[in-house]
Amino acid sequence: MACAVTCPVWHCFGINKKPRFRVRAERLDGSDLSAVSTDGVSVKETTVPVVVGRGYLVDGGNGSLKSRIEKKMGGEELELLWDDGYGTNTVKDYVDAAKDMIKPDGGPPRWFCPVECGRPIKDSPLLLFLPGLDGVGMGLILHHKPLGKVFKVQCLHIPVHDRTPFEGLVTLVEETVRLEHASRLNCPIYLVGDSLGGCLALAVAARNPSIDLVMILVNPATSLGRSRLQPFLPILEAFPDGLHVRTIPFLLSLVIGEPLKMAEVGVDGRLLPKQKIERISSNLTALLPFYSGLADILPTETLIWKLKLIKSASAYANSRLHAVKAEVLVLASDKDHLFPSGEEALRLKKLLPNCMIRIFKDNGHTLLMEDSMNLLTVIKGTCKYRRSKSHDFTKDFLPPSMSEYRYTFNNVDIFCHWNCRFLNFASCSSLFSTMENGKIVKGLAGVPDEGPVLLVGNHMLLGMDLSSLCEAFLREKKILVRGVAHPELFWGNFHTSSNVFNFFDLMKVMGAMPVSPKSLLKALSTNSHVLLYPGGAREALHRKVRLRFRLYPMEPSLNLQSGCKHVFDCASTGEAYKLFWPNQPEFVRFAAQFGATIVPFGAVGEDDMAKVVFDYYDYMKIPMLNDRIKELIRSGGVQIRDKAKGEVASQEIFIPGMIPKIPGRFYYLFGKPIKLKGREDLVENRESANEVYLQAKAEVERCIGYLLKKREEDPLRSIINRLIYRTFHAPLHQ
Repeated sequence: MACAVTCPVWHCFGINKKPRFRVRAERLDGSDLSAVSTDGVSVKETTVPVVVGRGYLVDGGNGSLKSRIEKKMGGEELELLWDDGYGTNTVKDYVDAAKDMIKPDGGPPRWFCPVECGRPIKDSPLLLFLPGLDGVGMGLILHHKPLGKVFKVQCLHIPVHDRTPFEGLVTLVEETVRLEHASRLNCPIYLVGDSLGGCLALAVAARNPSIDLVMILVNPATSLGRSRLQPFLPILEAFPDGLHVRTIPFLLSLVIGEPLKMAEVGVDGRLLPKQKIERISSNLTALLPFYSGLADILPTETLIWKLKLIKSASAYANSRLHAVKAEVLVLASDKDHLFPSGEEALRLKKLLPNCMIRIFKDNGHTLLMEDSMNLLTVIKGTCKYRRSKSHDFTKDFLPPSMSEYRYTFNNVDIFCHWNCRFLNFASCSSLFSTMENGKIVKGLAGVPDEGPVLLVGNHMLLGMDLSSLCEAFLREKKILVRGVAHPELFWGNFHTSSNVFNFFDLMKVMGAMPVSPKSLLKALSTNSHVLLYPGGAREALHRKVRLRFRLYPMEPSLNLQSGCKHVFDCASTGEAYKLFWPNQPEFVRFAAQFGATIVPFGAVGEDDMAKVVFDYYDYMKIPMLNDRIKELIRSGGVQIRDKAKGEVASQEIFIPGMIPKIPGRFYYLFGKPIKLKGREDLVENRESANEVYLQAKAEVERCIGYLLKKREEDPLRSIINRLIYRTFHAPLHQ
């Protein structure tokens, strides 16, 4: 019978420390062993020393120790804006933990579970962390708390004086992977490989193509042949004991990442510049022990051994890339001084069949210990988190945490291409809703708190309205609005061609899902607030204002003496605030199936932000661009409504040319709710459903007309007036 604590059993570090907790070991089949103190776990008369030191629970076997409470209850489900703890740990905590763990104990590589990871939610997959050059296994220390909520985290520790060859490490990880796979056939196993650990993950995946693996490779060492370490390898082989003493500091300096990004961890971006500089300066000073401690973590003999290990690891992994079938996410740093990680990410993307990459332009080699990279957020944003064989946008959805909310809506970098804070500040949205008695009130009081609720409205240019709307619901009602978006953002060219963590990734973190009947039905079945734009991409990418000329016959009685028989009529026509909805009332039937409430709404303000000067028709007039757009659609574009007729069938994705304006203001009006509870007849009766559909559409048009009229009376429509008023009277969110 397989056991979570497997033999042979090895001594663990710090076994003479006084135990402070009790743990319970369990077999993988769920039957528990006797509860014992942390002096040891008795398994078939073999004792596994277990240590709790500085907050880290460590076991001596290749399995894990699981609490009996976790077995009975499982982890609690995550709440909206939960505290993920990201930013509470820093590099200083890594140094403190490493000091304890690098003490020699004569043991081989082993697995351990950090106590601060806590108890994960139910059915959480296993995550194995494979360390880089340091081998300590604490490289995820900034991410222990958020990852521990949704993964069963196990970290590999390679003692400083251990000399296990690469094939031995592969065998160790492989045995653990196979054991977990045997106990949970339908659950994926995550391998997070940092540097050297990336080669280790690739080797295990190549040898086990039938096991469902999700690999996250962080600056993998597969690019050793093009790295700055390459010139030193022949010297090591020729003079293994004669490495120059001045070479060691240089090699260690390559391992160090970007100190400034390390110091920015946990610093609130909303601080005043002076306070922010003080915090960063203090953190930089606290990093000094990290640099001095590197010599203890990687002494000369160990560093030389690790360089040789990387050489064999890189050759082993590169020779077997063709056999890797697993799902791969490569995270690369553009300022990696050790490896050309950015170039390597692009190479792996071409070679591996199921590979996605994200490049971080301002980070160094120690990406996992630097700011601007919450690993869980990246996993969620790239749709890599799942608890079964395929990703489910409803079952596998994790609500955004408070740190993700702040990162999305409080980012103060105005040059960031997903800067929602800057857009919200510039647009200063004003929201209104309609009560059941028809009274229009400021705020969202007229929108029901209890789901399921289906919000349907018009799409402004480029979806400018999304950020303000979602942020308002989170701030005012503590409700997450789950928007359905074009599948191109999830599976098409936009999804696969992007190499940086972008706005579309953040949309997925905040609950976006691909538009489809299946997605809509699943979201409504969970009593969610769902945001639907029936006009889709056709409304969000509408055409510019054009002058239209018409020639029609003149009435003879109007001007008999002029001799004119025809007259020209010139008119400007634009598509802003024009609805392009399909003729089928499908969303009404879906809402009726679950007794949902439909809330129509209108949004205006895009014409105060930008002017479209180059649209789809202009693209089509340029032969090269015409061919390019059509080729993209044929090669990888996701088509929807391909059977629809009229303008609504035109769902091509393109970026219009725009000229920015002095920012105006966004206005939203949520109309009177349409309750469909008890209207199951609409599911089958299309005629009645169409009446409700036309009612919702008319309400959206009424809301748009109302806002266009009322905004002319708004004294704060101009950003200049708003800035003056805000300076003396209003809090920031108003």
